[in-house]
Amino acid sequence: MEGTSTMPDASAPPVTPVPPTPPVPLSALLAREDLGLVRIAGPSEGDTVIHWAHTSEMADPYPYLLGGELLLTAGVHIPEAAGSGTYFDDYVSRIVAAGGAALGFGLAPVHDTVPRALVAACDNYGLPLLEVPPRTTFSAVARAVWQLMAQARHTELRRVTEAQQSLAAAAARPDPVPAVLRQLAQRVGGWTVLYGPEGAELARAGRVVKAEVAEGAAVLSPAVRAPLARPSAGQTQAVRPPAAEAASAAQAASAAQAASAGQTPAEQAPAGQTPTGQTPTGLTPAEQALAALARVVRPSGTRAGPPRSPSPSSATDTMDGTHLAAYALGAGRGFVLGVGAPGREPGDHTIASVAAVLLSLLTGEHQSGSGAARSAALVRLLLGASPEAVAPLLGGGERWVVVHARPAGDGPAPDTFAASALGAALGSTLVDADGDVVRVLVPDDRAVAAQPDWTCGVSAPAGPHEWTAADTQAARALGRARATRAALVRHGERAALADLVPPSDAEAYARTLLAPVAANAALTETLRTWLSLHGSWDRTAVALSVHRNTVRQRIARCTSLLAADLDDPDVRMELWFALRSD
Repeated sequence: MEGTSTMPDASAPPVTPVPPTPPVPLSALLAREDLGLVRIAGPSEGDTVIHWAHTSEMADPYPYLLGGELLLTAGVHIPEAAGSGTYFDDYVSRIVAAGGAALGFGLAPVHDTVPRALVAACDNYGLPLLEVPPRTTFSAVARAVWQLMAQARHTELRRVTEAQQSLAAAAARPDPVPAVLRQLAQRVGGWTVLYGPEGAELARAGRVVKAEVAEGAAVLSPAVRAPLARPSAGQTQAVRPPAAEAASAAQAASAAQAASAGQTPAEQAPAGQTPTGQTPTGLTPAEQALAALARVVRPSGTRAGPPRSPSPSSATDTMDGTHLAAYALGAGRGFVLGVGAPGREPGDHTIASVAAVLLSLLTGEHQSGSGAARSAALVRLLLGASPEAVAPLLGGGERWVVVHARPAGDGPAPDTFAASALGAALGSTLVDADGDVVRVLVPDDRAVAAQPDWTCGVSAPAGPHEWTAADTQAARALGRARATRAALVRHGERAALADLVPPSDAEAYARTLLAPVAANAALTETLRTWLSLHGSWDRTAVALSVHRNTVRQRIARCTSLLAADLDDPDVRMELWFALRSD
């Protein structure tokens, strides 16, 4: 039951924040025909949201409101002479000061109509006023609010669950980072950016809501105009323009000039110099503010300049009606996810946080003992150690397989993120992205399976001293896989008839037979591929990434130099045995 309390100052804001319950649009409550509520005062544009319903007959309900309520009253507290004084103005002003969202006035048993002075006061203070008919109890209104909240919570949870599933599926694609950014942009209805440790844009997705640069330049985010007071590490920082300050004409001009040059006022450098963290030209104010938020959450250890206090894990801002958020990725490596959207819907923060976790995994480096061992292996190789000497540091056993992979179809060349994701799927961090091909060194005890949206070639198991040959085997297997449109092809390891010949004799025979073409690597490789694909011109061209006429010309040249009939199966067999032994 409500009791007496010391009346707080009317100008002071409520101490307790609005509760974290799903907001319910007032229009949804008005649409309930079973309630029969009618809006009779207050703003009609926009849509007020309420967080719960509360009944009070106190003349001053301020001490008992948390903010965001639909306050219900039957007018028991209204004195008889209230209409001729300032009672209703004082009453409504206190509700507004407490953060009340709307007022519901119940007809009967005390009042047959809503007092006109109350209607006028609500219009004056911009507080929505609802008329509650006699047939509708306040309990029914409160129950309807909770029902709408339950529906909103269910909708939010379903939206978050669907977003989590789609983001996880995107992270499993050959281009995981762009795919996650695209999916997140679709889910929030805005745009997303991945910033690198130095502040450069590494990838982006979605469409930016354009705004006038001149209009937004004068109200650039405080994160752009001046250093920010940072909360302790792990906290979320909300960045808001200061209400008590207005930019001077000189400051506005400076901001506009900096915006047109793609830099912030705090970063303007002398002529001929480029300020650290400068943003590209042609960005809207919202894009510049988002880049500034990324600098707010980027760990201080990844930025130039004197050490700073720990950075927050995320920060938010609003610019020209666009909601901006930045999330630090990983454990201090400097990658930042930026998100911009026209508004902020329930669940957006959770969805963005899921994307941030996935991107942290995709962009992260293994800072573990195994990572240190791999670094040591690289240093020893560079300093002249043999593969056999450094292989134990890799922790994968004595035998390995080499995998060559390319995106299936005509997909774009894989970036470092896609290559890392493929390595993770194959169970190895030893990955090399070189042009269109990704090479992965995988321990032999880990089964290599076909990967969605990739075409793969796998070598036979080999020890460190055979890695070079295994690399060649994987390259040839990939060429065969592309030519035959197979998802994965393995280099054959079974015993063959040629194995009955002593290796030294086989190599001597191969050198003699192939001597006419041995000096031309392109001819040798074309002949090998053509024979492996049963003389198919088209598939050989695909495997070698050349035109089919080039294949015909090279085979004709081989026929001439070898002085042999390549249509003869016996000749083909001898050449194939020789190429296998070479």
